[in-house]
Amino acid sequence: MPDPTKDDALTLFDNAVETLGRWDATSEAADLARKRTLELLTAGPVAMTREHRPGHVTASVLIVDEQRRVLLCLHGRLGMWMQVGGHCEATDGTLAQAALREATEESGIAGLRLDPDPIDVDIHPVTCAPATGEPAGPTHHHDVRFVAVCPPGAVEQISDESADLAWFMADELPSPLADGVVQQLAPAFARLPES
Repeated sequence: MPDPTKDDALTLFDNAVETLGRWDATSEAADLARKRTLELLTAGPVAMTREHRPGHVTASVLIVDEQRRVLLCLHGRLGMWMQVGGHCEATDGTLAQAALREATEESGIAGLRLDPDPIDVDIHPVTCAPATGEPAGPTHHHDVRFVAVCPPGAVEQISDESADLAWFMADELPSPLADGVVQQLAPAFARLPES
């Protein structure tokens, strides 16, 4: 009998390869990260999981509203303001689905409208524990970043992973700010309809 978890991981893996293979990068840095992530994916579906110690693909979302504010979380473990997101799960069929699941879980906002095309790819070092329970160790997140628009009137709710969650204007971002947040602003706002 086939293992449905392996089938799900293969679907997510195939989608990651397809998405990054066709994506028109929004900057030279994002294109370099896209190419490095495609190289990482030559390891196969394991590169979508925390067990792959050289690095693994993650998905995150810059949540924006129609007033052109951004919702950032103060990450509980890292102590920096950043977009919401995290690890892909075997049950995520696509990178966009992983990003939307993470954004919904970490913001508490239902009905986010996610653009299915990435706005950025960023690679950064982290200390991360494999899902197998082994000790945490150094690795890299190959973070595929998306943008989602918050529905009017929605109220955010802090998750267990965040110390705080707040809206900011793009020219009044908080400190300390995670590397890579600023580079997402222009491509995210470019996806919004003109007001």
